[in-house]
Amino acid sequence: MVIKSKFLLFITILGLLIYVSLTAWGVESNTHLESTSINDAINQANKKEEVSLHLLRKEILIKHLEAYFQDALDAHLIIGAGVSIVSGDSVLFNGGFGRRNSTLNERVNAQTVFRLGSLSKGFTGVLAGIEVHNGNLNWEDKLAEAIPQFHLKDKENEEAITLSTILSHTTGVPYHCYTNLVEAGLSMSQIAERFDIIKSTSKPGQLYSYQNAMFALSGEMLQIATGDNMHELLQNRIFNPLDMQFASTDYDALVGGTNYAYPHKNTAQGFKPIPVNKKYYNAIPAGGINASPEDMSKWMRFLLGYNESVLSKTNLQTIFTPQIEMIEARKYYQRWEGHLKSSYAYGWRIHEFKDSATEKKTTMIHHGGSVNNYRNEIALYPEEELGICILFNSMTPLATSVIPDVHKIVRKVMQQSLADFERNAECL
Repeated sequence: MVIKSKFLLFITILGLLIYVSLTAWGVESNTHLESTSINDAINQANKKEEVSLHLLRKEILIKHLEAYFQDALDAHLIIGAGVSIVSGDSVLFNGGFGRRNSTLNERVNAQTVFRLGSLSKGFTGVLAGIEVHNGNLNWEDKLAEAIPQFHLKDKENEEAITLSTILSHTTGVPYHCYTNLVEAGLSMSQIAERFDIIKSTSKPGQLYSYQNAMFALSGEMLQIATGDNMHELLQNRIFNPLDMQFASTDYDALVGGTNYAYPHKNTAQGFKPIPVNKKYYNAIPAGGINASPEDMSKWMRFLLGYNESVLSKTNLQTIFTPQIEMIEARKYYQRWEGHLKSSYAYGWRIHEFKDSATEKKTTMIHHGGSVNNYRNEIALYPEEELGICILFNSMTPLATSVIPDVHKIVRKVMQQSLADFERNAECL
């Protein structure tokens, strides 16, 4: 198995190196025949070589990703995975591994739709930023003024809850308050009315306390401010402008499609598909979005600043600005190499890392998601202009390490030169 993989890798590298040499030679020959300047010929050859090196890196990256996810499949850690990787304005990989339905043996591909769970919160943060930019909202708009039926036991705290504190999980409301009502299928207007018996654990803006129900009330504020519901806002402000053709926000759109990943449960007899449920489609801002790997690559390209017609880099930076440090214990991302601290922005976790060798500090913009036995991860590396998104159609321990694992694979491949690939080919 290892020998076969090395042989295939050798053939891939060798073929692409020959292609690079021939294309560069072709440029030089044509340049000589056309009597263009030596500098022009060199520039053209260099550009050709850059393109060829990029293609070579993508091919090698695919081989490494295939090996990584095949190992996970062989170890029965996953049943399927949708993978998106972008570098700057370029898509390095869009595709899938494993099966979207274990009983039908259907494969995951770039257009296979998954439920995103809490990756939806990042969309809500950006959508709020768009409406703030459009003048329909302000970060300091008060929840109680937008939704008069919302009350807390403490009137002072009630009046201090804003769009900003909702999107940063700093409302002062107890951890996961009324998540049970969200999962029971109540409407957000019904849930809003029930906070009158809730006693705050802190003043708004002072303490991080993760929410689903409170976070989803941002959607009510957006609808009141614009006159459009969350489905319409996401479709018109994000999905359509970014050409996210497979993204949606409801149960029927998911199960009515012909290419969606079935959720699976890992049993003693292996992975078994389970029904898609309707949980969180009543709370779209917190966890109700569906999307494919292809959609997520377009989303990450935008988040890295490559579609400013939707929202500018400056406004995106406001969304990614930490609002509160997360004082937590035993979170999986705290185990990632070099982790220093984590904060929460508007729908996004912001992690700070320090390289032990260079002592250089870097930032990761990140979120995880879990709903209905789908388990997902997204991470942006601003300094590298890199985005990685992994979508699983089962619960898996691999989710806790897949981001740093894939990041290492990508960095190793993208840092290699043609000379490095040549040396590697000689060693195989």
